[in-house]
Amino acid sequence: MGKVTVGQENGTDIQLYFEDHGSGQPVVLIHGFPLDGQAWDSQHLALLEAGYRVVTYDRRGFGRSDHPSEGFDYDTLSDDLAALLDHLDLREAVLVGFSMGGGEVVRYLSRHGSERVAKAVLIGSVTPYLLQADDNPEGVPGDVFEGIKDAIRADRYGFFEQFFANFLNTDQLLGNRVSEGAVLGHKVKAFRASALATLAVVDIWGTDFRADLPKVEVPLFLIHGAEDRIVPIAASSARIPGLVEGANLVVIDGGPHNICATHADEVNDALLGFLRG
Repeated sequence: MGKVTVGQENGTDIQLYFEDHGSGQPVVLIHGFPLDGQAWDSQHLALLEAGYRVVTYDRRGFGRSDHPSEGFDYDTLSDDLAALLDHLDLREAVLVGFSMGGGEVVRYLSRHGSERVAKAVLIGSVTPYLLQADDNPEGVPGDVFEGIKDAIRADRYGFFEQFFANFLNTDQLLGNRVSEGAVLGHKVKAFRASALATLAVVDIWGTDFRADLPKVEVPLFLIHGAEDRIVPIAASSARIPGLVEGANLVVIDGGPHNICATHADEVNDALLGFLRG
């Protein structure tokens, strides 16, 4: 629907593709790896029907946005988000980040403040600190991320077969909560991403947001699947209420990582309840 310039590489503009629909309070949806803005279809429809203005965009390197070779760090990605909010001159916006998109939300609020933002939502987010370390024993071991990078380098298309099986818990939910067509749709979105971006963003999943979260000054709402195999809840969302005063967590029973697809009704009910509350 539109593009916004967020930088340059070798004298050529780097542009993000975005869509902006409806009216009312703006809700900005920030997608996860390795998807794009279309991953929010179920939430997009529900929010429009509820009277909100809905903005989606494709992260640099993914979907219909430009595919540069640089800028795959959370400072740059949050600056990209800031450029979009400034371009659209959004006010009283609600930022909603899924998975690695939660990192953009938290880093944006830490780095750019809340002048344009009224509320924030993190769904299956990689925050506060996903990488296991001496001072973060609850995190995921670093060799898991290295194994993912090795698999992407070897055969990124093949990698997505197993990745999406755990992304959607297809061994339990295929034919029930998720269809073969929905799995294929996830793969199509993943295939549109650049090979470089697919590999590069793995390194930032272990970003430490523990210093960013106390700077969040807007109401914060968390939604997470109880059976998340990609971003385990105990290593992520369950820890955030201890870092952000007033943060509330809703756990979706039986939910995998992408609860936005498999448990859309539950996610939409929780999201709309928070927006209206």
